[in-house]
Amino acid sequence: MNAGTKFRRALTEERPLQVIGTVCAYHAVMAKRAGYRAIYLSGAGVAAGSLGMPDLGISNLDDVLTDVWRITEVCDLPLLVDADTGFGVSAFNVARTTRSLIKAGAAAMHIEDQVGAKRCGHRPGKELVSGEEMVDRIKAAVDARTDPSFVVMARTDALAAEGLDAAISRSVKYAEAGADMIFPEAITELAMYRKFATVEELRSADVAIALYPLTAFRAMNKAALKVYQTVRKKGTQKDLVDDMQTREELYGFLNYHSYEKKLDELFSRGKSS
Repeated sequence: MNAGTKFRRALTEERPLQVIGTVCAYHAVMAKRAGYRAIYLSGAGVAAGSLGMPDLGISNLDDVLTDVWRITEVCDLPLLVDADTGFGVSAFNVARTTRSLIKAGAAAMHIEDQVGAKRCGHRPGKELVSGEEMVDRIKAAVDARTDPSFVVMARTDALAAEGLDAAISRSVKYAEAGADMIFPEAITELAMYRKFATVEELRSADVAIALYPLTAFRAMNKAALKVYQTVRKKGTQKDLVDDMQTREELYGFLNYHSYEKKLDELFSRGKSS
């Protein structure tokens, strides 16, 4: 079963589907072991975690693909990827992004209606392209799919700049353009979600995902900062040992011992020949 089909099946088997953010391959392995059915690579996570930069349109397609490849190489959970505005100003860029993500093993992507000089979806000062330009982005992505099961999700950031009714109106256009799913960004009230879900034109676009983009990443960062400050101040990690993953726990998620056993077998074979 390919990645897109896995994602679509997970959506039918778990409602709402919990999609947890995994900023690196090791976290993807941990998420699978914890029982998740799908995982997420955040654009902000790539920018901050892989580049040490803010989420302001600085990261590019190659940066994202590097992390996608690493995750899909070791974890077969379907991966939803944040594709920002499509990584380029033309439909050709959006098409290339779509094909590249499919080739890298992603199951789905979301693309947003901000301008190229984008901002974090939860920050002020966002500017949007016209609804027509976003429709063109969606059509380019849908047309470029080399795998028809690959999910194209349209994200709208219109709520903050244009209001709820405009966000719904845009979402209807995006669904009509071929978007499989709608992602209304930065909605703060359950009543707003319900309003999206009851719009007739949006019933074919799934709104049944609970997304946790950077929950683990931010918890990890806080824990790491505590470690850095404590070791710097006290000159020892003694007070931190109880909070640390044991070496065996670390090895367990990596199947370390099976690799080591294989290595031993290869060495012993070489000595006997």
